[in-house]
Formats: sequence, C-alpha cells, structure tokens
Amino acid sequence: MNFVTLTSDIGHNDYLVGAIKAQLLQTNPDLHLIDISHNIAPFNFPQASYVCRGAFKNFPEFTYHIILVNLFDKKPKNLLLAFHKNQYIFCADNGLLNMILEEKPDIVMGIELEKEANKNTLYCTHVIAETIARIANGESIQKIGMPDVSFVEKNPLLPLEHKNFIEGQIIFIDNFENVIVNITKKQFEDQRQGRSFKIVFLRDEVINKISESYADVPDGEKLALFNSADYLEIAINKGNAAGLFGLKNYSENLNRSSVIMQNQLLYQTVKVYFQ
Repeated sequence: MNFVTLTSDIGHNDYLVGAIKAQLLQTNPDLHLIDISHNIAPFNFPQASYVCRGAFKNFPEFTYHIILVNLFDKKPKNLLLAFHKNQYIFCADNGLLNMILEEKPDIVMGIELEKEANKNTLYCTHVIAETIARIANGESIQKIGMPDVSFVEKNPLLPLEHKNFIEGQIIFIDNFENVIVNITKKQFEDQRQGRSFKIVFLRDEVINKISESYADVPDGEKLALFNSADYLEIAINKGNAAGLFGLKNYSENLNRSSVIMQNQLLYQTVKVYFQ
C-alpha cells in the first residue's frame, strides 16, 4: 500500500484540500491519503518543521510526504524530492526541507516544472502525483528530475544555550493551549548536568520539576514534561497554559532592534535557569 501524507498551510475554508486529494487519486486511486495538518500558520517554518518531523518518523518506510507550505515563497522553477532514511519528501525549494530534517538529505532531486505552466497549487500537486506514480511503478528516483540539485537551506531554530540557562522559542501551541518549546530532552539534560532548575514566567509563576504526565499534578496546576516528540511542553492540567501565561507562537519576522518587538519576545520564549 502506498501511503501519502499531506501537510499544508491551506486550512479547510475552501475546496482546495479536497481538490488536492482528487488530483492524487486521479493519478492513482489506490493511494492511501493521510492528513497531517492543514492548519500550519502561514510562513511559520519552525511550526511546520516541528509538525512534520514529529509525524514523519512514525510512518512505514517508503511513505510519500507532500508538504504544501509557503509553496510560492518565490516563483518556483522546480519542486524538491528528497529521499532520506527511507522516506520520500516533496516540498518547495524554500528552506523548509533542511529545517525538517536538521541535516542533509540522503538524496535530493529537482522536479522541473514546465516553463509555460500556470504554476498554482493544483498544478504542483499534479506534478507530484505523476512523480509518485513513476516511483511506484519501479522507476529509480535517480532517473527522475535533476540529481544533486542545489537548494535553499534555512538553519533550524535552535535554543540559546548558556552555562546557567537554556532559552527556547515557542514553536507550537496545541488545541488545549499547551505550549511546545524547541528544547529537546537531550538538550535539556546536557545543559542541566544534574543541577536543579526553574522555569520562571512573567507572572512570577515557577515550575521546578519535570512531570511524566498531566495527571502528576492536581487539576488547574501548571507542569512541564517532555512530550511524545521529545520536546519540552508547558501545560496546565485541564487548563490553558498559553492563555494564563500570555505565551504566543514565536515569529521569525521580529525585528530585535525594536523595543516593542523585544518586549514581544518575552511572550514567545521560555527560559530555563539551572542552579
């Protein structure tokens, strides 16, 4: 069975997600289509990379992952097809691929788009569908498109590390307003080195221990844990952490030289102090 995942910033307010699926099924009606998310915040690469990275690693080998996020950052000449750790990934050449993988892909190909084509979302989907069909029919990925094509690379969003603290950015806020920070358990423990710690919020709220689950604290109590993707999560048991602490998704577009923007950063980052 050919699994195909879909991740986009399109939302569900119009016909487009359904039309994308129709394009794929027209080429191969046996595809098994799986939605990851269509609610990626526009232009939010850290959020997109977190969602994709967390989901992709759980799929069987040789799954096809289609990412339609910031597809038209610039007028596209080609799409990217990467093969990495036995997974196929299709996306625009906009820097997102490197952020998802956090390393160079094993193979990356350029899938050329016709010069005269109207390069909209459905056309790009059609090109991807035809490419999947060629691979599924046994054609080598090395014979599809332009091999070893150069592509845009954006550095993954990494926490700021210091001897006595680590500061991470808020990369995702879920439906329960739990706050996900780009600090992995390994980064946390490497920086901690066995010391005690505290997470201090603007309202003088403090968290100084790591829980295993929400049930470790009473209803309405704050907690920190490492989620199933191994990232630091700030939550309130049966409550809304983002709303209570005034926390927001991190924006890469902030001008750090602006006093107003610097103040906004306080609500988009989480700092862990080690003692």
